[in-house]
Amino acid sequence: MTRGLTRLLEDYLAHLSVERGVSAHTSAAYRRDLTRYLSYLTAAGHSDITAVDTGGVEQYVEVLRLGSDGGRPLSAASTSRAVVAVRGLHRFAVQEGHREDDPAAGVRPPAGTKRLPKAISVEEVERLLEAASASEGPAGLRDRALLELLYSTGARISEAVTLAVDDLDLDAPEPVVRLFGKGRRVRVVPVGSHATRAVGAYLVRARPSLAARGRGGAVLFLGQRGAPLSRQSAWAVLQASAQRAGLDAHVSPHTLRHSFATHLLAGGADVRVVQELLGHASVTTTQIYTHVTVQTLREVYATSHPRAQG
Repeated sequence: MTRGLTRLLEDYLAHLSVERGVSAHTSAAYRRDLTRYLSYLTAAGHSDITAVDTGGVEQYVEVLRLGSDGGRPLSAASTSRAVVAVRGLHRFAVQEGHREDDPAAGVRPPAGTKRLPKAISVEEVERLLEAASASEGPAGLRDRALLELLYSTGARISEAVTLAVDDLDLDAPEPVVRLFGKGRRVRVVPVGSHATRAVGAYLVRARPSLAARGRGGAVLFLGQRGAPLSRQSAWAVLQASAQRAGLDAHVSPHTLRHSFATHLLAGGADVRVVQELLGHASVTTTQIYTHVTVQTLREVYATSHPRAQG
């Protein structure tokens, strides 16, 4: 590494520590990432920062992913961290007057691999729903109704806790619920027979006694004191039920929503229908669930087809 590049690095690290107040740990991470970058520039024949162009920075991103500079190939997340450091260095070089333009300004970190939503099996869902009924009194009926409705409709927890009693039409030939999604977009979603029975039981045998304890108004799901059930309390219901069912390691706030989508697609539902049921603005968002079911198909094929293995 040339003297000019070394001086720029030290000045930038001092700026981060003194002006920005970054921790020693963060500063050390920046030093590692930028030492590799400046070594790459030196190997490419650059003695200072002025001759670097956007193409060179973009090529460095590929170098990081492949490890073609002799260093360790980096994951998408680690590459993103390194790109942030490189962009910060170039921005600092402009601020300090070393050059007028910033060749790294338009360089973006690589897109990370999308993590597949975690879904639980139908059998695990059934265990979870059964466990929700374990609480004594009105709370048990409410908890079962809440989780049955979440799984039956694919509703977000935030959508379920803001439901009013009038948003449900359980007496219709095909029971439905009106859900208010992001941006207050309204969608009408069918309610399955199990959820219809569970919510009906809650409305008749539990909600009146909860409502008498407070001022929950027209909100469907009420807490022990009669106030609307909060999102945090609904999440606690899910967690407690998961622990009783032995599923606590697999369950997140979106577990039943993910499972709803995955099980529908595995059963042959069209992705655009699932898009409407989930309230996704774009089918692209829904298509992540198809990867889950495709993986299942691959596993079944690999273990069942007589000529799948060679």
